[in-house]
Amino acid sequence: MKSMTGFGRAKQEINNRVYLVEIKSVNHKYNDVNIKLPRTLSYLEESIKKELSSNIERGKVDVFISFENYSNEGKQVIINQDLIKEYMKQINILAEENNLSLNIPATEITKLPDVLTLKEDELSEEIIENELTEVLKEAISNFTAMRRREGEKIKEDLLKRIEDVASNVEKISEYSKNLVNEYIIKLNQRIKEILKTDIVDESRLAMEVVLYADKCSVEEEITRLRSHITQFKDLVEQDRPIGKKLDFLIQEMNRETNTIGSKSAGIDITNLVIDIKTQIEDIREQVQNIE
Repeated sequence: MKSMTGFGRAKQEINNRVYLVEIKSVNHKYNDVNIKLPRTLSYLEESIKKELSSNIERGKVDVFISFENYSNEGKQVIINQDLIKEYMKQINILAEENNLSLNIPATEITKLPDVLTLKEDELSEEIIENELTEVLKEAISNFTAMRRREGEKIKEDLLKRIEDVASNVEKISEYSKNLVNEYIIKLNQRIKEILKTDIVDESRLAMEVVLYADKCSVEEEITRLRSHITQFKDLVEQDRPIGKKLDFLIQEMNRETNTIGSKSAGIDITNLVIDIKTQIEDIREQVQNIE
C-alpha cells in the first residue's frame, strides 16, 4: 500500500552532463502530472510523462528537472558566412559615409546577432534521453520507496482502527439479541400497569413483539458490516492501488452504521454507533491519502 504523498530525488553527472530530477506529490482524486524542464529538453516531456504514469496511479505529481551540459559531444558551432558578409557590407557603407575606421576584431563580428549558432545533432538528443531516463528511474524509485514507507504507517493505523470498529460491531450484535427479550418484559409489565390486571392477551403480545423485532433487527446490517470489514482487511494487504475501493467501502460501512443507529432503541447500541462513526470518519480521512 502506498501513500499519495511522497518525495524522490536523483542527481547524476554523466560525461560532463549534470542531471537533477525531483519528484513530489500530494493527494488528488486522479493522476495529475506536471513537468517543469529546460526548453532544450522539451522534446522529452511526453516520454517523461509516460514513464511517470506507468509507476504512479493517482496523486498530484510535480516533477522538476534541471540539466547542465558541459560536454562538447554532439555539439557543432555553425558560422553564418553569408550573414557576416552582409554585416560587413553595411559596416563598410557606414564607415565610408562617416569616415570611420574599419579595424574590427573577428571576435567582435561573432558577437553580432545570429552569426554563431550552436547545433546539437540527433545522436546527442538520443544520448541525453537515455541518460535522463536513467536518472528519472532512480528518482522514481526513491519516490516510490518513500510512498511505501508512508503507506505502511497508514496501514498500521487503519488496521488498528478497523479492529476497533469490528469489536464494536460484535458488541452491537450481542446487545441486539437481548433487545427483543427486554422489550417483551417491559411491554408485559406496561400492559399490566395500564389494564391493572395480570391477564395479558398472549396473541396480541406476540404480534407486537414480532412487529418490534422486525423494526429493530440489525442482523442484516451487522452481516454486511462484517463483510465490509473483511474486504477492508484484504484490500490493505494488496500490492496495488486501493484508495478508491477503500473509500467506497468506508461509505458503505457508514451507511450501514447509520441504519443501525436509526433502528436502535437502546442507549448502549447508540453509544457504540457513535464510536463506530467516529472511527469511520478517522479512517475515511486516512484513506484519502492512499493511492
